[in-house]
Amino acid sequence: MAITIRDVAQAAGVSVASVSRVLNGHASVTEDTRQHILTIMRQLRYVPHVGARSLTTSTTNTIGVLLPDLYGEFFSEMIRGIDGAARRRGLHLMVSSLHSDADEAALVLRAMRGRVDGLLVMSPHMDAGFLSENLPEELPVVLMNSSAAGHPALAVDNYSAARAMVAHLLARGHRDVAFIAGPAGNYEAQERLRGYQAALRELAPAAVARVFSGDFSEESGQAVGAELLAMPATQRPSALFAANDMMAIGALLALAQGGLQIPRDMALAGFDDIPIARYVSPALTTVRVPIAELGVQALERLHAAIGQSGDRTPTTQTLAAELVLRASTGESPP
Repeated sequence: MAITIRDVAQAAGVSVASVSRVLNGHASVTEDTRQHILTIMRQLRYVPHVGARSLTTSTTNTIGVLLPDLYGEFFSEMIRGIDGAARRRGLHLMVSSLHSDADEAALVLRAMRGRVDGLLVMSPHMDAGFLSENLPEELPVVLMNSSAAGHPALAVDNYSAARAMVAHLLARGHRDVAFIAGPAGNYEAQERLRGYQAALRELAPAAVARVFSGDFSEESGQAVGAELLAMPATQRPSALFAANDMMAIGALLALAQGGLQIPRDMALAGFDDIPIARYVSPALTTVRVPIAELGVQALERLHAAIGQSGDRTPTTQTLAAELVLRASTGESPP
């Protein structure tokens, strides 16, 4: 049979209340008593019942994390940052992905209720009304790269970074810069597309925007690469900017298999600076997003809001991104 808190109290020769105070970190227990009870717990291999404990403390020490997907290096880096920050705070994670639509997102949100002390959310389906319909008002929520209002948020300056990348390509002499867009309805994708369009409009007004459809997957980048290969050489763009690195890498693979040399035949750039971007050949010029740091700061902001210990003002903190220039656009290795 499982060891209970009563078994621990009996073996330690103390009251159940004393054991409970040790479990909950109360300062009213002397250090000698605390160490004695902890020793008995280890000897009995006692594991606190998290569910019962949460009923007493009204906390679960668990943070919910909702991401659009769990596949790929971007989300791996995001979770790495969140997890490291959570461990330092003694918190656990409950992670779920949102592959489908708003109905699925609502189900996942409702499943989190009562199980987590707060939520970190990155999803194109979340606006203030949607969150209020599916979550208790008192549950702290921090948004990541979302356009939803009414909650604290952290976001990367996708617009300015995309604009800066196009400006760099134009400065290198490219006048025909094409763009692989991300999925429709995705806030980050929309901001990156907006930055691309603004740069052409402001810096190369005679240029025509050429936008190819993508969905942030490597396969969609390969499909655009194949489409470009099917064009006459004189009709291909001289530079291709993808809204994320996975699409850029997919395009790189397709173009290389078709016999094109990057950057001699076409310059190529991505967005995110996922770890593999520096190892492909040629190394990928990209926009460096502080992915793990975004996760760390989001967790810290949520932790500050839990239990009203911090400010829950619905302000957005914007993180800067930077260009990382590598061989795929003709830059020499550092």
